[in-house]
Amino acid sequence: MTGLIDKKERVKIFTKYLDEKYPNVECELNFSNNLELIIAVLLSAQCKDEYVNRVTVGLFDRFKTIDDYADAEVIEIEKYIKTLGLYKAKSKNIKLMAEMLRSKYNYTIPTTLEDLTELPGVGRKTANVVMSVGFGIPAIAVDTHVERISKRMKLANEKDTPLAVEQKLMKTFPKKKWSKIHHQMIHFGRYYCKAKKPECPSCELKNICVYFQKNIGEK
Repeated sequence: MTGLIDKKERVKIFTKYLDEKYPNVECELNFSNNLELIIAVLLSAQCKDEYVNRVTVGLFDRFKTIDDYADAEVIEIEKYIKTLGLYKAKSKNIKLMAEMLRSKYNYTIPTTLEDLTELPGVGRKTANVVMSVGFGIPAIAVDTHVERISKRMKLANEKDTPLAVEQKLMKTFPKKKWSKIHHQMIHFGRYYCKAKKPECPSCELKNICVYFQKNIGEK
């Protein structure tokens, strides 16, 4: 069925669906400033946002400034986030990142992809989230949900890397919609079009979904 619907029409159907289902979506991580944002996003790597929000209550209460993190012992940061996966590496990166923010960036969070990805523990996905959510700069962060949805909706190829997916999405959607579509796709993937047991029977996007056609529609 997807082969009978051209890309322009598929994008139109997909966008209309997301706008109706998720008209006002935002980042689900809790933070009150861009320092907290970049740390929360760093902690969310391979970890659910709800788990991150549980630990950042205590973490953000104890550490409030770049100096607080830079001057702390790694073992103390670990104490607050030890329930998260990769907590040892994340603790080390938070301290190193704070040291760089202090020494190289004069206590400011950089706003460009190039500068952000220089920070320890900050990859392209994290940088894009910080740019989009923290600074209002149009960006599409490709996490596992965005990558999965893109491939199921035939907006990207199955073997595409996250970078290739990001580039294709940027070409597909208007720049002014990048940040919103990113959050919409995350919500759709997190709560509906899940990796395991997606809600296919009730989904209105079956006709443009490669996953449905291959795994369910032909049965």
